[in-house]
Amino acid sequence: MNDIETPAAVRTFVEATNRGDAEAFAAAFTHDAELDDWGRRYHGREGVRAWDRTDNVGVQAHFALEAIEPGATPDTYVVTLTVTGNGHNGTGPMTFQLRDGLIASLRIAP
Repeated sequence: MNDIETPAAVRTFVEATNRGDAEAFAAAFTHDAELDDWGRRYHGREGVRAWDRTDNVGVQAHFALEAIEPGATPDTYVVTLTVTGNGHNGTGPMTFQLRDGLIASLRIAP
């Protein structure tokens, strides 16, 4: 992993998932967040909660942070995670756009 410090919201995203803490997970996002999981789009914290139930904490996902790099714009990070659990399993990038210390946008795709 490189020398970029992992932003607090990204740490919360990973740690809340690994603890199975759906409330802390949703709280890491802005109220108007956008989540795009390979073209499946979710809006706001309620959308994030719906995704979390079906694709994350709800399927006992566990994340291992492999790498973090700066994204193309300020406050954007490309985070490579290894995912295990009872849903999707594998390693790949997630692009986080932060605003005011929270996740405003999350895109899961190559």
